[in-house]
Amino acid sequence: MAITFDKALGIHQHAVEARVKRAEVLANNLANADTPGFKARDVDFQAMMQKAQESMSGFQMAKTNEAHMDTSLSASDSDLLYRVPHQPSVDGNTVDAQQEQTRFMRNAMDFQASFQFLNSKFSGLTKAIKGE
Repeated sequence: MAITFDKALGIHQHAVEARVKRAEVLANNLANADTPGFKARDVDFQAMMQKAQESMSGFQMAKTNEAHMDTSLSASDSDLLYRVPHQPSVDGNTVDAQQEQTRFMRNAMDFQASFQFLNSKFSGLTKAIKGE
């Protein structure tokens, strides 16, 4: 029986990808903290993990006819949401720099944890290949 990386690594590779995507979005929010009219965005991490789980299990919707609607939106389209501001600003910008920095740091810690899980999976595979 052949083993694939998807089966061997589990959900961890998708978690790292989702954390990277979220870091990009949060960094964009921080970069535009002073841009008038800019709307803060964030990704729905739970939705991204749900999609990854469904794709791994093989139980996702499939388009079998040209008349069917396409349900396979990319992560940037379906999981990127606008954030509701706690305190609206006069210029229409919804970015709160302190909250964005907190979210960015939390995401960085979560990324590190996901990366360590992924690294331990690779270490286990390496040991299995070497016969240790």
